[in-house]
Amino acid sequence: MSALKIMELFLLPLLIVALLSLPVYAAIKKKKSGKSMRRAMITNLCAFAAVMVAAIALPMGGFVSAAGETAEAAASASAAGLGYLAAALAVGVGSIGCGIAVGHAAPAAIGAIAEEPKSFAKALIFVALGEGVAIYGLLIAIMILSQLG
Repeated sequence: MSALKIMELFLLPLLIVALLSLPVYAAIKKKKSGKSMRRAMITNLCAFAAVMVAAIALPMGGFVSAAGETAEAAASASAAGLGYLAAALAVGVGSIGCGIAVGHAAPAAIGAIAEEPKSFAKALIFVALGEGVAIYGLLIAIMILSQLG
């Protein structure tokens, strides 16, 4: 095995895992408050950007290939991979948005219900609107996956 193959197989995945585990280490090391939470998010975004740059600059591929594979087959495999990535991002980002929306709407709804019990239906609608974001992300992912298969 050449040094380049060893680096592709072992060192690059290890580097990627290390970069992605930095925010987890930062969260375990410190209790989350306003500034530390902000630093953890910045660290997470920087680690994500570093992984994306590494994935673009050092493409890992060609581990398994058929003898008669054509350029069209490789392009369709790449397109399918990007489709799966798009579906995963639709669900993931939609779920994160849902969590943020429900995290802000639910405590406000509970406070409103505690002061005036008649406002339960209105409060429930605002919480349900936040949960709808995740459902929309799931529907988009299903539509993307149906186009791939």
